[in-house]
Amino acid sequence: MSSLPLVAIVGRPNVGKSTLFNRIIGQRRAIVEDLPGTTRDRLYGEAEWGGIRFGLFDTGGLLSEEEIQASTQREISKATREQAELALEQADLILFLVDASAGLTAGDWEVAELLRRSTKPVLLVANKAESRERQLDAVQFYELGLGDPITVSAAHGVGVGDLLDEIVRRLPRVEPPLEVDQPKIAIVGRPNVGKSALLNAILGQPRQIVSPVPGTTRDAVDTQIVWKGQPVTLIDTAGIRRPGRIERGVERYSVMRARRAIERCDAAILVVDASEPYTAQDQHVAGAILDARKGVVVAVNKWDLFQHMEGAEEAYREEAQETFDFMPWAPLVFTSALTGLNIEQVMDLALLVVAERSRRIPTAELNRLLRDAVQRHPPPSKPGKWVKFYYATQAGVNPPTFVFFCRNADGVHFSYKRYLENTIRREYGFIGTPIELIFRERSRREAEESRRRR
Repeated sequence: MSSLPLVAIVGRPNVGKSTLFNRIIGQRRAIVEDLPGTTRDRLYGEAEWGGIRFGLFDTGGLLSEEEIQASTQREISKATREQAELALEQADLILFLVDASAGLTAGDWEVAELLRRSTKPVLLVANKAESRERQLDAVQFYELGLGDPITVSAAHGVGVGDLLDEIVRRLPRVEPPLEVDQPKIAIVGRPNVGKSALLNAILGQPRQIVSPVPGTTRDAVDTQIVWKGQPVTLIDTAGIRRPGRIERGVERYSVMRARRAIERCDAAILVVDASEPYTAQDQHVAGAILDARKGVVVAVNKWDLFQHMEGAEEAYREEAQETFDFMPWAPLVFTSALTGLNIEQVMDLALLVVAERSRRIPTAELNRLLRDAVQRHPPPSKPGKWVKFYYATQAGVNPPTFVFFCRNADGVHFSYKRYLENTIRREYGFIGTPIELIFRERSRREAEESRRRR
């Protein structure tokens, strides 16, 4: 996490914590749904007010011990409370959110008691106070003994400016951190393959809730770490299902955020479950990564169940090559979040993939490679539609993009395009990243003029 002062939003379930989080950071990062328990993990964002920047935690709703025991998802409810308590430990200031429309409840009293034990400064915030009547009713929260309630309506923005004034007044002053352009690595996969467990193994601490219940992670959560001296952003995401199997409501939003996480990452760690056969869902997630033209490392998780079986690794690799035949360049790593098997290797590979995406080939070297490739294997073409290559250049990175100027560009067969791609990869690697090959029409005269200008 950054060195910014930290603010944590806490309260019982469904009082509007995620709505307030979204309002303060100015974007829809947290899922907002009129269902208790929608937010489970700590969600982090950054905000600025009056020239003061600060970090903001959204947390899951705090249930009492009796409510946890009565919950049908007791393990998740308990873990949600533990995550909120971790946020309290890290925070410099706590926003205790209560619901002005519901009035003072037993749950509010229990959260207040927890906050009194934390010794952290607390701002009492009465949400859903859209009307004058509700603002007057908020006086009942004085009974909690946590100071004057600040009335707001997070949904409508009423009173949020006054709240932010009070937040920045209470925060400790720190030097703003330097902006660092750091790699972003998303951990993705279908539900219940061990994505959060893998993240925890990388971090060496329970940063995310880990549960065998599919769909436990709902938001895409950013975690800042330093890996072997390199600052890195890790993005844990909800499990992605095929479009036809996505349920309405919370899961639909979770999948949207997972796809956005893929869009903004540099490389993805695609987690698959070694204890189950490859599925169409695994292929679907891999396809989403490829469509976004991102780097990828395939992490075969739960390999501790099979690592002592003779020939298991070779058989699994062969099956993987068939399943992911559309990205044969993706490296495969056998991992176990439970035992820590190859956790270091999967992170090292992901960072190598990020570096490969920025690799550039000098134009002279690329054209030497092109001439040798054409000499070894001329492009197939028909009389009157001869394909002739003039020169090539690398037009961009992330992903690496190569432009080939030639005569009869439309006549370049897909098999020859694959041959040129494989030739480039054999010479220069580009491990774990797709590369783009673009073929452009150019007459002989244009090619000669361009060569003279160069």
